[in-house]
Amino acid sequence: MTSDIAVQDGTGSMKSDPHPGKPRRNRISGGFFRFVITRFLLIIPTVFILVTIVFFVMRATGDPISAAMGGRLTPQELQRRIHAAGYDRPLIVQYLAYLRDLLHGNIGTTLTDNQPVSSILVHYGAATLELTLLSLVVALIVGIGLGRLAARRRDTLADASIRVFAILCYATPVFFLGLMLKLIFSVWLGVLPSSGRSSLSSEMQFSRLVSPTGLYIIDALQLGDMKVLGDVLEHAILPALSLGLLTAGVFIRLVRTNVISTYMSGYVEAARSRGVSEGRLLSKHAWRPALIPIITVMGMQIAMMLAGAVLTETTFEWKGLGFMLSNYLKARDFVAVQGIVILIAIIVSVVNFIVDVISALIDPRVRY
Repeated sequence: MTSDIAVQDGTGSMKSDPHPGKPRRNRISGGFFRFVITRFLLIIPTVFILVTIVFFVMRATGDPISAAMGGRLTPQELQRRIHAAGYDRPLIVQYLAYLRDLLHGNIGTTLTDNQPVSSILVHYGAATLELTLLSLVVALIVGIGLGRLAARRRDTLADASIRVFAILCYATPVFFLGLMLKLIFSVWLGVLPSSGRSSLSSEMQFSRLVSPTGLYIIDALQLGDMKVLGDVLEHAILPALSLGLLTAGVFIRLVRTNVISTYMSGYVEAARSRGVSEGRLLSKHAWRPALIPIITVMGMQIAMMLAGAVLTETTFEWKGLGFMLSNYLKARDFVAVQGIVILIAIIVSVVNFIVDVISALIDPRVRY
């Protein structure tokens, strides 16, 4: 006898599968690829809008040369430089010229130190990338670990303590947390360095590399010197904790809420009634469905980390894009600021695209 297999349709009702032997359609289909292409193409208008906003906001206080050099040059020299750079042309003409230069890969030259903005992005971008990745590791370890524990110990003292910790992590300004960590571990205990990415001796070792990546952990592994690697990791602990705990507070609350919600679902109750242990319920039944919202919001958290990197890098003198952005803002070097902000906008857009694709792959609720 041939028996139909009951499957759930889009309305939630059950109907029989007329082809029980036929495999279900794979998630990676033509509709999925159309979804990916559509999401990728949306990056273009997103970046275009951000580039436009940044350009006109930067020009709101006048031309960049007057903002950066005003008071340090004679009026004649100032006007000469303004004319040479084309900042005395109509704003729309400047905007169209800027877009043309961007399409040709020309981001401009800094006004204060006369360096190509592209070289600034390449040289200091690796430092910000390394800090962001290390902070994300801290956020995931602390956020997921404590979030699972809080869900398992729901409505106990441990749960309440973890929830208070999560609120403190999220509500504490990242620069204040950084200063407190420096005070405790660098000044009072003297066990960790208070600033920089590495010691002077390690910097001298890095100068020996033929093709350095700018990621000090990878460069230390290239050298094969465990002492240099340990020095780099020591310098990274406090900045990564400061920035990572900010996001960990979000992950703790998110993991706790979603694991508890999954705990109360019908299939988990059915597994519990069969005598499945609470630990197995958490690891095998409740955890994977609760992971989907974490991946979904991770793109937004990356954006928050990049924003927090400005204050974190300034606090710890971690010479990355955030540190340089702060310096160029003080110097009113709008060309450099414009380039750094645009790069950050592109990174955030690409990360959100990747997160959307991953969510579409693992979340059965997403339809193409």
